Amino acid sequence: MSLSRRPEALVTALAALLAGTIGAAPATADAAKVNHVKKVQVHLLDDTAADAVGAPKVKGGVTEVEVVGTAVPTYTSRIDQGRVIVDVSDADVDSAVLAITDKTGVVGGVLTQVAKTGGSSLTRVSIALTKDATYRVRVDGTTLRVWLTPVDSADAVIAAKAKGAQITDVTFGHDSNVDRVMVKLTAPCTFATAPANSSKSRLELTSANLPDDLERTLDVAAFKGLLKSVSTFRKDGRVVIEVERNVDTSTDVKIESKIDGSHVLVWSFAKVGTDMAKVNEGLGKSKTIAVEKSLVEESENDSAASSFVSNVPMAAGKYSGRKIDLDFKDADVHNILRLLADVGKVNIVTADDVTGSITIKMKNVPWDQALDVVLQAKALGMVRQGNLIRVAKADALEKEREMAIAKKKQDLELAPIETRLIPVSYAKASDIAEKAADLKSPRGTLNVDERTNVLIVRDVAGNLDQIEALVHSLDTQTPEVLIEARIVEATSRYLRDVGIQWGGDATFSSATGNPTGLAFPSKVGLIGGASDQITPTGGLSPFANSVPNPNFAVNLPATVGTGQGGALGLTLGSIDSVLNLNVRLSAAETNGLLRIISSPRILTLDNREASISQGTLIPFSQISAQGVQTTFQEAKLALVVKPHVTADGSIAMHVKINRDEPDFNQTSARGDPTILKRQAETDLLVQDGSTVVIGGIYTRNTGKSIDQIPFFGSIPIIGVLFQRRKASDTRTELVIFLTPRIVNRAEALGK
Repeated sequence: MSLSRRPEALVTALAALLAGTIGAAPATADAAKVNHVKKVQVHLLDDTAADAVGAPKVKGGVTEVEVVGTAVPTYTSRIDQGRVIVDVSDADVDSAVLAITDKTGVVGGVLTQVAKTGGSSLTRVSIALTKDATYRVRVDGTTLRVWLTPVDSADAVIAAKAKGAQITDVTFGHDSNVDRVMVKLTAPCTFATAPANSSKSRLELTSANLPDDLERTLDVAAFKGLLKSVSTFRKDGRVVIEVERNVDTSTDVKIESKIDGSHVLVWSFAKVGTDMAKVNEGLGKSKTIAVEKSLVEESENDSAASSFVSNVPMAAGKYSGRKIDLDFKDADVHNILRLLADVGKVNIVTADDVTGSITIKMKNVPWDQALDVVLQAKALGMVRQGNLIRVAKADALEKEREMAIAKKKQDLELAPIETRLIPVSYAKASDIAEKAADLKSPRGTLNVDERTNVLIVRDVAGNLDQIEALVHSLDTQTPEVLIEARIVEATSRYLRDVGIQWGGDATFSSATGNPTGLAFPSKVGLIGGASDQITPTGGLSPFANSVPNPNFAVNLPATVGTGQGGALGLTLGSIDSVLNLNVRLSAAETNGLLRIISSPRILTLDNREASISQGTLIPFSQISAQGVQTTFQEAKLALVVKPHVTADGSIAMHVKINRDEPDFNQTSARGDPTILKRQAETDLLVQDGSTVVIGGIYTRNTGKSIDQIPFFGSIPIIGVLFQRRKASDTRTELVIFLTPRIVNRAEALGK
């Protein structure tokens, strides 16, 4: 019988031939409770056979896997890696065929295995499928029937989509030289670029699934880059990504695998003539510049050539070989190794000093794990190259290893010494020498010529190459960053003041010809009493600029004068000045807009703090025991910034902006001005060339006041003759913009 059809039988026969004994299967403690699997077979049921057992009837027939036991089975089932796995509890295999390799219907083969778990056993039936199928499991007495139905074409399309790569996000990235469309996937997918027309480019993903919420168009025109828009949609079972360009571009597509298991498809666009290899070279990614060679060349295990990989996920750890059962007593170790070589399909060469016998009993153990256990039990070791394994005593192999190490060290001691001059352009050679010193060998020397900024290195050739690679990686231009701040301050002010003054006098006497006719009072005089020496009276007389005594009864004027509004005076009088009335209406209104723009800018190196300021020193007088002393207070515009260029070309910075100015409208008791302070301090991350608003302050002060004569000012309509009304509205807005730019981006970042 061939190994492919009955592998377990061949293993048992070889064991009997080589060891002379075949271990019998242990009897169960309680045979009545164990389900003995007598038969495992596969059938393709037509409609008549399906009716007989109650199976569903479909076009092309149903494939049945029949597991016949001695008791009613208790089972669990699942699908794992294209196989249907059925585990039957408390069951072992009596006389059933362990491996069926003939294809029947949708079944490509059946593998039956037994595993001991504690005091019970479990039988696993692994059914390999040749195509997508649905399955049902039914218990028919002591028989377990597994019915497999092929998936129809519509369901197959759905299943194919479900198995394809899922698109989880579509984003856009922009910098000064390249635009990127990034598609995040759950698995790699196949893609193809369609021929581009004058303004559009198209990328088709043939094995991806696009969610409904990602079927959209991204408007990226605001970036003012190479692209206008990015559209994603489904068409004819494919996912299409279409971009609209501003200019002709060079393109490149690649898929990057992340450490978290996700995958990102990056579609890059650059100006025509750009080296796309440099464009897609990841910025800031770690780069290996030196690898120390092992003193002993060690071979790697070639699992593909040396092990049979089981689809049943029962192997643990690093072992993945085919699982076997071994039962030998006092078997020669050479024969055991030959048996394992046949099972693992590898070549094993045994040294002459490998002798002895071994007793071994294993069930359901990977063959490569069994090989390790046998070698450890006999104090043996192995050296593996591909599918060739050399077995010898462990101490002999260790001696070989030590001799190889000694030879490598001797070769290193005898290697010729070379001298190499490594120029340093942008960094200080002494700084790089400290980092490169760890790469030289004990025989090497490293010196610095300060005048020419050159490293003088003497060492073996391999170490010289490593040191030179390190110098070239570190000796790059330091990025220069130009930071420009714009401080925009706008002030809007509105003020209105309306007042009224009126009064007069009246005289009743014989002198004026209108006596009262009474003994008392024979003379009556009435005069406004709200006037004073500083009351403005301009406009009350057409003959003089002012009158000496306006006799105001209501004196609530607005603040008027040169440049501050106006007033209108009215005087009414009678013959001989018996009755006089003076009215003066004053009003002032102010409406203004002030805008101040300050734009400090400064250029600095990466990770270097820089500052620029402009302002005045205001003197202040201080009186103390020593007398009057004059001190100066700064009122200045200042920008302090420390930028750091990140690996992807963005700029992280700590920035502090001050804008102080003297305010002569608000002074101290001695007339010293106050200082108006405006300050912003923050840490932020900005893309190269982008403008951000780092802060802003908006204030609004409104006021309204009424001065009036009690009672009279509250009379409707007439009350305005006894009131002064003032209203004000002042608005101030301060906004701070910041724009960083990397001046030498191409030289410092390589793109």
